[in-house]
Amino acid sequence: MVRMTASSTSSDNIGLFKSPFSIVSAGVGVISLLASVAFLWTGYQESTLPVAGTELSILTGLVGFMLALLVAVTALFMAAFMEPGFDH
Repeated sequence: MVRMTASSTSSDNIGLFKSPFSIVSAGVGVISLLASVAFLWTGYQESTLPVAGTELSILTGLVGFMLALLVAVTALFMAAFMEPGFDH
């Protein structure tokens, strides 16, 4: 049987705003979440993206929405549950 040490049983620095990494990761998640909504809305309207200038159909809007939403969920999950690494 492997005994648990104090460092593996308690994690004090887990949270959205506990370390610089989690703050940046939460920011990336929020920006990506807003971008996913922009992709979805632009694809639904079948108009062009403001910065890139490419015209989106509803299918390409959904693809962009799902990719940006995957990045947002992953970044927010990392911000909430990853512990600080080499900086501590």
